[in-house]
Amino acid sequence: MEEEAGSGQDAATGGAARRTAAPRAGRFVLLFSGFAVLTLGLLAPALVGRPVSDDLVYIVYNPHIAALTAENVLAILHPWGPPTLYTVNYAPVHMLLHALEFQLFGGNVLGYHVVNALVHALNCTLLVALLRSSRVSSPAALVGGLLFAVHPANVEAVAWMFQLKTSVALAFSLGALLAQRRRPALATLLFGLALLTKATAAFALPMAAAFAWARRGAEGGSRRQWAWLAAWTAVLALYAVPELAAFRYAAAVEVPAFEDPWVQVRTMAAIGMRYLVMAASGTGVSAFHEPPPALSPLDPWWLAALPAGALLAIRTGVALHRHREEAAWWIGSAAGFASVCQIFPFVYPVADRYLYFILPGLIGGAILWSEDLGAAWSRRRIAAGRSLRGPKVLARSALLAAGALAVVFAVRASERARLWTGDERLLIADAAAHYPDGGNAHFLETLRAIERGDAEAAVAALRTAVDRGYDHSRVLDADPLLDPIRGAPGFEELIREVAARHIRLGRERGYSSQTWLWSMAMAHRSRGEYAQAESLLERAIRADGPMDRSQLIAEFLAVHQQALRARRDEGKDAPPHGSPPR
Repeated sequence: MEEEAGSGQDAATGGAARRTAAPRAGRFVLLFSGFAVLTLGLLAPALVGRPVSDDLVYIVYNPHIAALTAENVLAILHPWGPPTLYTVNYAPVHMLLHALEFQLFGGNVLGYHVVNALVHALNCTLLVALLRSSRVSSPAALVGGLLFAVHPANVEAVAWMFQLKTSVALAFSLGALLAQRRRPALATLLFGLALLTKATAAFALPMAAAFAWARRGAEGGSRRQWAWLAAWTAVLALYAVPELAAFRYAAAVEVPAFEDPWVQVRTMAAIGMRYLVMAASGTGVSAFHEPPPALSPLDPWWLAALPAGALLAIRTGVALHRHREEAAWWIGSAAGFASVCQIFPFVYPVADRYLYFILPGLIGGAILWSEDLGAAWSRRRIAAGRSLRGPKVLARSALLAAGALAVVFAVRASERARLWTGDERLLIADAAAHYPDGGNAHFLETLRAIERGDAEAAVAALRTAVDRGYDHSRVLDADPLLDPIRGAPGFEELIREVAARHIRLGRERGYSSQTWLWSMAMAHRSRGEYAQAESLLERAIRADGPMDRSQLIAEFLAVHQQALRARRDEGKDAPPHGSPPR
């Protein structure tokens, strides 16, 4: 009888759990559907946007995703394989997802954009769920998800096709944080998948640790939970080996201003302040950011960062001391910023898409802080025997203000979606509007001077653009927009200077991948140094890598012909090379 009673009780418990899970699943699907409709509506102008910039590298011309063969899959999974060298990043999940998309959509850009939009809607839904798990009220959690859904900075991360890695990495990260307490093995798996999609997902580890600290003594804060977080740490350490190698290979740069460590510190703080302003107001978003380093101790961004950073640090410390989950959200946003803060300098540390990992923590921290202040006020009024009307009115007013801000964000997001139609000149113009003395602004002035037929002004503007950082050797050497000024006084000299810097960079860092050998060969070709170009192309043909060997051979033969003509013009014998290696 006791066994029967126990069986009946278990069945009743299981039935109740299933009845509870069904409404939750229904609410999840309903919420996801709402966010999906909202996202697709806001991004409507960009849904048929043509590939731009890195879309060409990761999708259009990526030889490793053209077919889902066993050979390609194994190459993608290899930590130091040709795909990693090709994209200078170890992100096999990202590459495999694009390979799958390529099989499904081919050249139909609509499919890629819709997938990005749906993943963003999923992230908004997961964010609401994670906020609710931190005991945020339902209305506040919904507003938090809404603000994330319509934030204008997120347009870049969702409208740019190859940025699927950003949204998918966040989805895995949020899933890991949600599963952390009750399903730690699943959480560890999701964290690993997040890292293998994009390295910035590492932000989830310190955030998860802060959650475990806040939940001490409960199920989520047990020794078992900390043991699983140790597994997360091991996963991150293993992943860091190939990822740091890839970072050193291409991303790290020397910033002359950072020879002064105080300039580097001030610049890091100034960058953080820019992200805070972007997050809170939606202003300052731009297609390509080019903020200058904080050279002066009186730099306004650096000065503003001091009180803002101190306030956030103090609030995080207080929340940690009180074991509040609010601390986890602040720490998550700080960890998301850490990967781009310029501790390890790289090109363009400010970008709208980087806010995608910082913003959830800021939203959660701000909501929990405000609710904590409201609860403290309510307790004081109860202790004094006073009405709670004031706190309730303030809470409703805060929700209405946040809703109004979401409307403003949505309008701005819709406007910014129009930039992502596939015309890169729109993005350059947007960058020029926000950074009128940046490289993109002067490159835009170059194009305008070309349209006026003023070759001298065009070359002068282009030189200034290069001085401001627009020194992409192959772009300048092959961009058809610059064809009208090729041969103009000063233009060829500028191309040779840029090529020389590119060659010097490759030599100093010891780059030897197939793509870099080819790139340096083309730079030598631009300088008329044909023997060096032939030698590098020979090495590229022999090397393993993603480039088409027949294309490399064709370029070798073309360079060889140019070398023959040059030597004939100089009255010299033919060069020793006559045919490419076999």
